[in-house]
Amino acid sequence: MDSIFEAFGQAQAIGNGNLLATTITPVSPPEDAERLHAFRNGANVFSVQHEIRDFIHANTQGMRLPKAETNAWLDVYLAYWKAIGEILTTEEGTSRADWNKVYETWKEVANALIRGYSSGGFQAWSIPCLYVAGKYLRVFAIKADEQGRKKGPATFNPSFQDDVVGDFGKNEKLEDAARLMNRIFTLCISDRAPLEESRKWGIYYITNLLFKTYFKLNSIGLSKNILRALQATRTDMPPFESFPKSHIVTFKYYVGVILFLEEDYVKAEEHLTEAWQTCHADAQKNRELILTYLIPCHLLTTHTLPSNSLLRPYPRLQALFTPLSHCIRRGDLAGFDAAMVAGEDEFVKRRIYLTLERGRDIALRNLFRKVFLAGGFEEAKGGGPAVRRTRIPVSEFGAAIRIGMREGGERMESDEVECLLANMIYKNFMKGYIARERGIVVLSKGGMAFPGTCV
Repeated sequence: MDSIFEAFGQAQAIGNGNLLATTITPVSPPEDAERLHAFRNGANVFSVQHEIRDFIHANTQGMRLPKAETNAWLDVYLAYWKAIGEILTTEEGTSRADWNKVYETWKEVANALIRGYSSGGFQAWSIPCLYVAGKYLRVFAIKADEQGRKKGPATFNPSFQDDVVGDFGKNEKLEDAARLMNRIFTLCISDRAPLEESRKWGIYYITNLLFKTYFKLNSIGLSKNILRALQATRTDMPPFESFPKSHIVTFKYYVGVILFLEEDYVKAEEHLTEAWQTCHADAQKNRELILTYLIPCHLLTTHTLPSNSLLRPYPRLQALFTPLSHCIRRGDLAGFDAAMVAGEDEFVKRRIYLTLERGRDIALRNLFRKVFLAGGFEEAKGGGPAVRRTRIPVSEFGAAIRIGMREGGERMESDEVECLLANMIYKNFMKGYIARERGIVVLSKGGMAFPGTCV
């Protein structure tokens, strides 16, 4: 137990919340691989309370910790000692391994911390302890639910997970964890202490944990409640830019994805762009996740396709988006449909399939644009500059569609072609009108026939 409580004493002496949080982390640090075993074996069930109290007093001599705070930390470390016992038992894979017990004992650690902040006098500088409690509460809940579904032992892996991809199975423990994390959220957002001593500095980390949890539960709508609460208290919050960049990037990413799923692509693009610009250049995984939604946003809002240089550092995104980009650029409708089918599973998993499907309109626009360019120029009148032909038979667009769809001799009805053209005009991909009695499309002159393409 020595190393943990020595770190506890040092953290209390200098007010270092991150150091304090390491003393309740359920993973041994690389430099002290046996820390958890030493802590668990340092006492037994009969002596543990006395041992912990002695260690706290021994390592905080001269600091004069209030009695209430000392007792609150005693409760935290007693719950932590019990949780470590269950974690080590489960990690060893014995017949008594049970992630449900791990979750329940870790839940007691989180509850002890909440009581400590509510009535035990824990200071705001120690809020990284809440980060650790919330993070592993969620991890252990997921493992407990997995074990419940499989009815067998699960393996603990604390590595990063992509939580935008939901899990639609039974998630009893994760739902319970979400309720407890909501209590932590309330604990932070309702703090009335001066900002320099406020728990509000932890609000965005906890908010991001809740977002991850709601996405995992496929209950994204609950995220709106969190956003409304943040909006209601924005005047009492520290400046947003003063929070750690990691908190800001994650928050902007999740808000961007929420807006993306609500099909508010303009606002989603704003948030995702901020996340991309703020994200550390070496955080490749996070940047890849941001691009997964930023690329479809750009496609719909600006009709911009990702460049090869942008995709090159991300092979997975390159494999997904490059075939689509090439087909959209060429107006290859059959190729676009094939690329959508090839990537369907991943697109659906990432919740971007329906958004990317709208890229077919851009591919069709580019195909029709080729028809316009292939029409050449009309004869100049009165010595003026030549202008492109703007009266194009509907049949030419029909022939282009047959080529784009690679249908061979199969001909699309004229009414169907006109319907596609009318849809392009309605969506402002083309400017002009259809003269049905003459079977032609009359396009705008002066470089406005296909807005945004300079023709």
